[in-house]
Amino acid sequence: MFTNAGTSSFTSFLSKVAPEMLPGRRPLPPGMAADMAPHATTIVAISAAGGVVMAGDRRATMGNLIAQRDIEKVHPADAYSLVGIAGTAGIGIELMRLFQVELEHYEKIEGAMLSLDGKANRLASMIRGNLGAAMQGLAVIPLFAGFDLAAKDPARAGRIFSFDVTGGPYEETGYDAIGSGSLFARSALKKRFQPGLSIDEAVRLAVEALYDAADDDTATGGPDLIRRIYPVVMTATAEGTHRLTDEEMSAIAESVVSARMENPGG
Repeated sequence: MFTNAGTSSFTSFLSKVAPEMLPGRRPLPPGMAADMAPHATTIVAISAAGGVVMAGDRRATMGNLIAQRDIEKVHPADAYSLVGIAGTAGIGIELMRLFQVELEHYEKIEGAMLSLDGKANRLASMIRGNLGAAMQGLAVIPLFAGFDLAAKDPARAGRIFSFDVTGGPYEETGYDAIGSGSLFARSALKKRFQPGLSIDEAVRLAVEALYDAADDDTATGGPDLIRRIYPVVMTATAEGTHRLTDEEMSAIAESVVSARMENPGG
């Protein structure tokens, strides 16, 4: 298996060589295990003119406890796409890293990059492979977004895909949110989203939506100005993926908090 090119899918290769390393192939004891591991929460994605923005809060919870204050839930999947995870944090991070390797492996074997739809379908099959663990409470739900290099109109090249626990992929229009605070984040986005937002406007709107989610959902963490912990915000445009620096996020977070001190309702 290691001396020939084999399949362009690294997940398929791993299922033949070392299936026990796949998240969904590991044996689990009977019963529910949802309270045994930290959970990641709210992720939002917004399509903008010329790209897409994805942002995630930094809190991980375990029951009523804060398990970690600075977890990173948004990562680049490849040069032009982003993935954010909500659900069981450990499995989510492992699934995200496996997805990154999957896309890189395909590009090396085939000599070409998967289309954005192809990437979404690959991620869907990986989620489907974790269904057994999900039925025992160890579910992972990702949010996938990216810049579509094949789009005819660059202004509409930013696309967003959501998934259900069985791996069903669904393309979203304009914006979406996942995680325990998604109801509040999505409600905030519903009122303020407009087609054609600039990347900077979408970044500000994403931070505002996470603030609203943290205001009503205990599992979602808002900007922590004391500890200097801010949401992870990334963009995907024709130039590739980019993560906003802590200095950039500090200015945006302080501006949002300052505005909310004058008008708590936003």
